[in-house]
Amino acid sequence: MGRAGNLTNTTAAAASERLHGLDAVRGYALLLGVIYHATMAYLPGPQIWPVKDSQESLILSGLFFVSHTFRMTTFFLIAGFFAHMMVEKRGVAGFVRDRAKRIALPLVAFWPISIGGILAAAAYGAYVATGHVPTHGPPPAPNPPPLAFPLTHLWFLYLLLWLYAGALAARGLVLTFDRKGALPKLADRLVRWTIGNPLGTVVLGLPAFTAFALSPQWLPWFGVTTPDQSLIPNAIALTQFGMAFGFGWLLNRQAGLLQGLAQRWPTHLGLAVLFTAAQLAWMGVHPMLHPATSDLQRIGLGAYYAMSAWTGTFAIIGLAVRFLSNESPARRYIADSSYWVYLVHLPIVMALQAAVSRLGWPWEVKFAVVLGVGFVLMFASYQLLVRRTWIGAILNGRRAPKPVRAAPILQPEAAR
Repeated sequence: MGRAGNLTNTTAAAASERLHGLDAVRGYALLLGVIYHATMAYLPGPQIWPVKDSQESLILSGLFFVSHTFRMTTFFLIAGFFAHMMVEKRGVAGFVRDRAKRIALPLVAFWPISIGGILAAAAYGAYVATGHVPTHGPPPAPNPPPLAFPLTHLWFLYLLLWLYAGALAARGLVLTFDRKGALPKLADRLVRWTIGNPLGTVVLGLPAFTAFALSPQWLPWFGVTTPDQSLIPNAIALTQFGMAFGFGWLLNRQAGLLQGLAQRWPTHLGLAVLFTAAQLAWMGVHPMLHPATSDLQRIGLGAYYAMSAWTGTFAIIGLAVRFLSNESPARRYIADSSYWVYLVHLPIVMALQAAVSRLGWPWEVKFAVVLGVGFVLMFASYQLLVRRTWIGAILNGRRAPKPVRAAPILQPEAAR
């Protein structure tokens, strides 16, 4: 890498100032998840979501596909980046306490609320569609996975706990058996090469490509299989998101390399568009609900998808570092609120989808209503119930301070 040495900073230096661009991307990735779920009532074809609208949209189908290619890979890379930063600043014990409070506790506390809200919204959707409340739930899956459990959209918290445990275990082994630091030095060289070399995204995409190619039942149109149905993460999700988390963890050791992504964002964005367009040209925008029809198709689409995920992730992070690194109260507010918004959004979005599902409005109006009303409710609940309360202290690590009102200036009697 030509200028790698000039771009490299120490972790301590990088941790001394807030990385506003990465904060923004993390928040926007979660909010994009709200939009992603909002599209699902309008996907063409058979019903795959608890709510099926009378209107369908190939545009929203394309939005669903494109957003899924990079959204969670980006999120987990940034999660790994900040996890390493926190371990270095607080130590292992402080890191574990913080993650138990901000990740494990919300998972345990919100899961019953989430599953109850989802079931209620699904029942309401069925009532709107059929005119009666269902008396029994959906039939059980014919071949449930081992340790089947409905994690719902909170699966990302559960997977983060797996990744934190794995990263701490690997760190402990390296510190114990590699006293001279040979492995960290090798890892640093590999990360520098990956950021600076055009083949870096190919190397990062190889594990996911391999997982896709070795999974005959993989559904290419849905990309990385969501690990929301079992307490054992599926191999594809664990491979791709684990790779992203691990790379983010190592990247934080040389946070200055982010500037390399900022310089190359046009290249990465162009490649992401190219690979994504190639997939859609091969499969079509209409959801493909079956596995690849041949080994060639599975291998080809697996390669395209892996490259779309990594070039898209590098493009989004590079754009954020290049254009969003300045401090912004609005972006900071979105970053802080996005965690709460994502935790509570699914039942709200499903209920709103159901409420408009049988109206004769165009899908554009319905989609705008679902997102507009939904975001107003979610941000309002954050402002009123979370931002300056103990809930905000748990989710964001602190309570937002109350605004200080300036004292009125008293005029001297003679000046009145």
